[in-house]
Amino acid sequence: MTVTHIRFPSLFLYGTCSSFLFLSVSKLFAPPFMAILTPPCVLMLFVPSVMVLVSSLRGFSVAELEVGFYSDSCPNAEQIVRWEVTEAANSDSTIPAALLRLHYHDCIVRGCDGSILIRDPDDASLEKKSSNHAGVRGFDVIDRAKARLEAECEGVVSCADIVALAARDAVYLSRGPYYDVPTGRRDGRVSNVSDASHMPDIRESVAVLKAKFAKKGLSEKDLVLLSAAHTIGTTACFFLEDRLYNFFEGGGSDPSINPHFLPELKLRCPAGGDINVRLPLDPGSETVFDMHILRNIRSGLGVIESDAKLYADASTRAIIDSYLGSVSPVPSFDRDFAESMVRMGMLDVHTGSHGEIRRVCSRFN
Repeated sequence: MTVTHIRFPSLFLYGTCSSFLFLSVSKLFAPPFMAILTPPCVLMLFVPSVMVLVSSLRGFSVAELEVGFYSDSCPNAEQIVRWEVTEAANSDSTIPAALLRLHYHDCIVRGCDGSILIRDPDDASLEKKSSNHAGVRGFDVIDRAKARLEAECEGVVSCADIVALAARDAVYLSRGPYYDVPTGRRDGRVSNVSDASHMPDIRESVAVLKAKFAKKGLSEKDLVLLSAAHTIGTTACFFLEDRLYNFFEGGGSDPSINPHFLPELKLRCPAGGDINVRLPLDPGSETVFDMHILRNIRSGLGVIESDAKLYADASTRAIIDSYLGSVSPVPSFDRDFAESMVRMGMLDVHTGSHGEIRRVCSRFN
């Protein structure tokens, strides 16, 4: 998988009004890229520096997926998903990180088949009930996008594709790269809690994480890049308790934590305190999608254990350092992240006659 080129696409102007605008880059290609709408419209203008595209051509296919799969059957599909994601992000700034995490949690278990979306409060056997999915959110955004798509193109767009598209838009809305998403996934017909029992865990060694990623066809580089998705979002003190207070038998903190950072973490997450208190995964850049988290990991400022361990392993440390200037030319973090997201998005997908197109994402047909 290679990125063929980088371009500036149309700029997106979104508001909370009933309509939204598309402006060509030629009309706004001068600083400071500002636009103003008077109330009651709330305007969001997104102008990332570059947009990374997996392919510039409609119809470019990856495995059995295809960029622009819905261009004839539901031409507004991607636009509708983007609108719903933007509306949700306008209301809740934590939604982009939640949608990015939702895509990962869907793909890393049974593949990108929407199995995590199946919900029934009385059914403990469903995948979503796994403790490894604790705190995963964004389901309501997917459900709203699906409802709008069903109204416009009944029985055409899969829930699995909506999740993949929403994750891409979440990255873009956080000022990260824009990339084309190959679509054509179908929804799975299985959702089992036991399937999520072997997901990568933040307490596992890098060797174990590498092995789990390799089993899915993902590389060490993918491990670093997909972990770097933690550049946006937060975590709970629950996931820091052992690292801060019980890292060794008999107590103690993880010695890899920067000694100037450790008191701050303990202040936010005191021993015996509220385990639900949240703190940023990438201090200093938690709302912007960038490679700042790699600098934090190198400096001992990684918040969760799995992120921090990436710099203790020789091979993953070399990958991190490469993006921070240890090699020439310096590889493009945005481009490589986009490639990893597309690669993850192809894991064990259902296409053709396999699976189904759910009418409602939370239940099988």
